[in-house]
Amino acid sequence: MIQPAILILAAGKSRRMLGRNKLLEYVGGQPLVAKVTHRAHSLGHPTYVVTAFGDTAVQTALTGQSVTQVVLPDEAPLMSNSLRHGIAALPQTISHVMILLADMPNIDTQDMRQMLAGIAQTPDQILRGAAPDGTAGHPVIFPQRLFTKLQHLSGDKGAQSVMTGENIRLIPLPLGHATTDLDTPEDWQKWRGET
Repeated sequence: MIQPAILILAAGKSRRMLGRNKLLEYVGGQPLVAKVTHRAHSLGHPTYVVTAFGDTAVQTALTGQSVTQVVLPDEAPLMSNSLRHGIAALPQTISHVMILLADMPNIDTQDMRQMLAGIAQTPDQILRGAAPDGTAGHPVIFPQRLFTKLQHLSGDKGAQSVMTGENIRLIPLPLGHATTDLDTPEDWQKWRGET
């Protein structure tokens, strides 16, 4: 039985934002983390958001949303830590998890819906969002058979090692949706100018 969950990674430190938190930048009248979370949760699947220990600003931005917050313990917010704790929080009934980065404002509900629809066609494969030219990006959907590997990740390379050797199905998303993440004030200025 297909029962997906959505796991949003929102524990980064925004080190390149010169003191600003990119997840609190406003997009459509909301902090980005709230906007991304609302889009995900509107699909009706269990939604989990990993936040950093002590990051009360991001945690407060999620107030009122019917999602489960997974707060990292007092440790470095490496990507692997976020994935390990997020996967550990999922119920055993979850068949697939869609990993969504909280700093990608172009991914909308239609993109997520398209990604999730791909599960029925190839339920045992990793599904990965991609640009129209085939450049791999996000989100990424993992089947349950890979959850144990995700829980044993280390370092800050994300789930790349889990994807190595796997037959990955790319899901083309509209231009820029799968590959646009905003890490610096310059990125934000350029993105706002384009949108």
